[in-house]
Amino acid sequence: MTFRLTLTTTMIGLALVATPAMAKKKEAPTPDAAAAPVAPPLSPVVDADILHEPENVLLLDLSDGGRVAIRLMPQWAPHHVERIKTLASQGFYNGQIFHRVIDGFMAQTGDPTGTGQGGSQLPDLEAEFNSLPHLRGMVSMARTNEPNSANSQFFIVFYPRFSLDHKYTIFGRVISGMQYVDAIQRGEPPANPTKIVQASLASENKAPPVAAPAPLAAPAKITADQLSNSKSN
Repeated sequence: MTFRLTLTTTMIGLALVATPAMAKKKEAPTPDAAAAPVAPPLSPVVDADILHEPENVLLLDLSDGGRVAIRLMPQWAPHHVERIKTLASQGFYNGQIFHRVIDGFMAQTGDPTGTGQGGSQLPDLEAEFNSLPHLRGMVSMARTNEPNSANSQFFIVFYPRFSLDHKYTIFGRVISGMQYVDAIQRGEPPANPTKIVQASLASENKAPPVAAPAPLAAPAKITADQLSNSKSN
């Protein structure tokens, strides 16, 4: 009887000693969980040298004579950058107007109908929202209320608008010619809208289009009455 009691007590003691060790092992993180990578934060600073990776620099030659250079960032939104490059190479943006331009906010283009309701024949894109802020000069994709509805329209930010963050896909930033962006005609749509005369990639080495010369004013007609009424000193 004494033996049984001693044996039972010993077994209970061993069980109590083993319990914390078992619990500790169960709570320890697995190697896979401990090694889970953490995505580094994105920086809004971009390379401003057009000669660096020219295949990722979008050039917009505007109807006011200015050239805007935009650094495309595949690291931010690879599918959106690829869409912009594809459409620019097809000449899709040539002749399109900035149809929605709000002072202190942004200038929007990329709709062949000029109404804000159109797009390309390519399928809509899935959102690639990122952690970047909508700062001055950022270029972001326009969309409807549906997150995965971006297609061809994009906008350039005049002044910071942080309420757009994490809701619209930023894919690039202006690196030169922001003064021409500032000069884009305002309106929804503007009465005399600014146009994209030519959109190209810097790697294509396309020269800016030559502006058509202004028509010469017709010489004023002088009547016989004006000649007879002329005065000399």
